[in-house]
Amino acid sequence: MSAQTQPYIQDEMVRRRLPLVIAVLVIVSLLLLGRLISFQYQLAPEVRNYLESLANSSYNRTLRLAAARGLIYDRGGQPLAVNTLEYKIGISPNLVSDRRGTATQLAAMLGLNELETFELVSSRRPWVLLAPRVSAEVGQQVTEAKIPGVTIEPVARRSYPQGTLAAQLIGFVGGDLKGYYGVEGYYQDQLVGRERDQLVSTIPFDVPQMPQADRGADIILTVDRDIQFLAESELQRAITQTGALRGTIIIMNPRNGDILAMANYPSFDPNAYFNVDDPNLQRNPAIGEQYEPGSVLKVLTIAAALDNGTIAPQSTYIDQGRLQQAGIVVENWDRQAHGITDMTQILVQSLNVGAATVSLQMGPNDFYRRMRAFGLGQTTGIDLQGEARGTMLVPGDPDWSESNLLTNSYGQGIAVTPLQLLTAISAIANGGLMMQPHVVYQVRDGDQVYTSEPSTLGRPISEETARVVTEMMVAVVRDGLDGRASVSGYTIAGKTGTAQIPVPGLGYDPRSSIVTFVGFLPADNPQVSVLVKLDRPSEYWGSVTAAPVFARLAERLVILLNIPPDDIRRALAQAQQAQAAQ
Repeated sequence: MSAQTQPYIQDEMVRRRLPLVIAVLVIVSLLLLGRLISFQYQLAPEVRNYLESLANSSYNRTLRLAAARGLIYDRGGQPLAVNTLEYKIGISPNLVSDRRGTATQLAAMLGLNELETFELVSSRRPWVLLAPRVSAEVGQQVTEAKIPGVTIEPVARRSYPQGTLAAQLIGFVGGDLKGYYGVEGYYQDQLVGRERDQLVSTIPFDVPQMPQADRGADIILTVDRDIQFLAESELQRAITQTGALRGTIIIMNPRNGDILAMANYPSFDPNAYFNVDDPNLQRNPAIGEQYEPGSVLKVLTIAAALDNGTIAPQSTYIDQGRLQQAGIVVENWDRQAHGITDMTQILVQSLNVGAATVSLQMGPNDFYRRMRAFGLGQTTGIDLQGEARGTMLVPGDPDWSESNLLTNSYGQGIAVTPLQLLTAISAIANGGLMMQPHVVYQVRDGDQVYTSEPSTLGRPISEETARVVTEMMVAVVRDGLDGRASVSGYTIAGKTGTAQIPVPGLGYDPRSSIVTFVGFLPADNPQVSVLVKLDRPSEYWGSVTAAPVFARLAERLVILLNIPPDDIRRALAQAQQAQAAQ
């Protein structure tokens, strides 16, 4: 064979053998593939599940998508609780090539320690968290940096644009996205919507389409932002001027139970609830803390006795300044005897002996039945989280004695919440019909709108009794308070209370008091009722401390609520009647 034909023969042999080699390779590949499939099917289910979970844990994780929480507005549409976005920053270390440079860059942007950041970036885990929450500005900065391996996820956050305004009424949303206290807690189920779980990749460039979770319902309150601000401002002024340690103001429409404002001092900022040292500040003392109300309760005692037929408006008794009964001695606040006294003067002069005498005439069964009808010793059912029941011992309770009947009649030895007391007095303003207080006017869930309807708690007294007691309360403001609770051009009905503070095991603190004023206006057609409560003011008596706060509030309220003075209102009513008669 010549040298020239040798290469040609070798090429011809390769061409003949190549199909055979390819066929062998294909057959071997098919055998290996079949063996692999067979191997997978022969695995025990638990082994197969373990391998699949291992793969998923390496490249996927479950993300819980929180629904957008419903918003909270005041009655005029002003936002009180809204949603904002922050961002969670993480990183997949296996996708980072320049770990030192990446750690330096991220530490600067996120405000982290550079060494600790480097350790996280150098981790062998598939994904690590760098910052649980950063602002939208920082999140945008990280996004624009386009750092390999970095993941950015939105995190819902609750924000309160009015700051501390109505904080204890609204409540707050914690880091677990649950509502606590107030409206946020009571209406948690309506506000929260529904969450969804979504399996997402830890690889930053593998971005799946994430479904939106169902949005929560929006809530519109009966509270008016301007009236709430007025109440809080006047409360702060009262605290400063009187030296009181704590205080509460509640403003309500007695006709339908709408709460227009509920202010407490001290309060907190729900945007920074986690910085509150005393968790009690997050609770609402207007509904959750009880106290002995003092002489304000005489109004309920007289109203109950009148409606019960025990006394008449013109009934009298001989006031000797002291009443010894049931093992105790009841004295008037001024330690004076007032002689022949009628029922109106019991309230005008705030006589303990008179109230105790009336309660004895009623007897315990009728007295406590009537007090129960006014809502004492039970919750009002207001739509806020954390309402207390108050305390009222009745015959048959282990600690009750006949002396309780006497002291309870003038507000000692019986405990109420500020809201309970205002709700009971508001029944007198509303012609004897007691309305359930509420703070939510409307719930808007998508296309569905639920509007609250006024609800009654009962009729503790008749309309006629309510009219008579209202006239007595007008006399209190006109004749008994030296004008301290008066508002020019308006007829005010009200009553003060000065209560001693019980000290466990020691009786009562003789130097400190809790003062209250409850009033409503206009007296002949009440549009608003107000409670003012101050704890431990420097001046002992409620007539000196709480009554002037009410007067200042009322002067502004008649403007905000557009309530004309009595003469103009009556002239307009007469003109309308004359026009209707024509």
